[in-house]
Amino acid sequence: MQYLEFKISCAEDFREILIAELSEVGFDSFLETDTGFDAYIPEDQLDRSTYDEVIARYTSVAAIEVIEGKMAKVNWNEEWEKHYDPIMVENQVYVRASFHEEKPEFPYQILINPKMSFGTGHHATTYSMIAHQLETHHQGKRVLDIGAGTGILAIMAHLLGASEVEAFDIDEWCVENGDENFTLNGMSHVKMGKGTVRDVKPQGTYDIVLANINKNVLLDEMEVYGTLVKPTGFLLLSGFYEHDIADIQASAEKEGFKLLGKKVKDNWTALKLQKL
Repeated sequence: MQYLEFKISCAEDFREILIAELSEVGFDSFLETDTGFDAYIPEDQLDRSTYDEVIARYTSVAAIEVIEGKMAKVNWNEEWEKHYDPIMVENQVYVRASFHEEKPEFPYQILINPKMSFGTGHHATTYSMIAHQLETHHQGKRVLDIGAGTGILAIMAHLLGASEVEAFDIDEWCVENGDENFTLNGMSHVKMGKGTVRDVKPQGTYDIVLANINKNVLLDEMEVYGTLVKPTGFLLLSGFYEHDIADIQASAEKEGFKLLGKKVKDNWTALKLQKL
């Protein structure tokens, strides 16, 4: 079976959105690049009209350029080994795949086999969210991870001593990958939910809510976050640029949050807020 390869260049803001859109129309593997990403789909599974519709929808706003090609069936594990290096966060967290050696000198080790999900720690938003988590008391806390991707932030919460961790994402492949990663990290009792926060309808309130998504979704869901975080609890947000802080902060303050701190990496930002 041959795979079709689409080398897609696009504006950075739209990379994750496009990956999510293409995953919904049959693309099953992605590799991020300096200019965008490569997308792969079995040749017999491509619905050309549906694909064209997705690309046309974003071409002008996302500055999309596409180079198409064919390739033989790929060993994706081998491809990940070529492209996925382990990372370190604040000299405390070591994020690796199963084919990397352990580093016992790090107090926290996270095992992630990312496949095509987001959240390996390489992206600045994930890195900064983990850095915020390291500075937030999790021991015995109830934690919710919204738009969890690979489940990396939920796993970090578990390692930091959270007594209860819940996580969900809108994409089926994130759900499958998240469950796999939970098992790899001794969290087989946690199962990834599927849907938006309004679909899932989390019950009760949480000490810590994590949401690494994008600006528009965060603004749209902020009112819901306000109902989910306990008084004096924490809301950690990322997925937006430094120039978006004012909009995110204003929306959060309307729901009773105050800004405690921010982290900026490669112009991406993560905020830590507390419910008053």
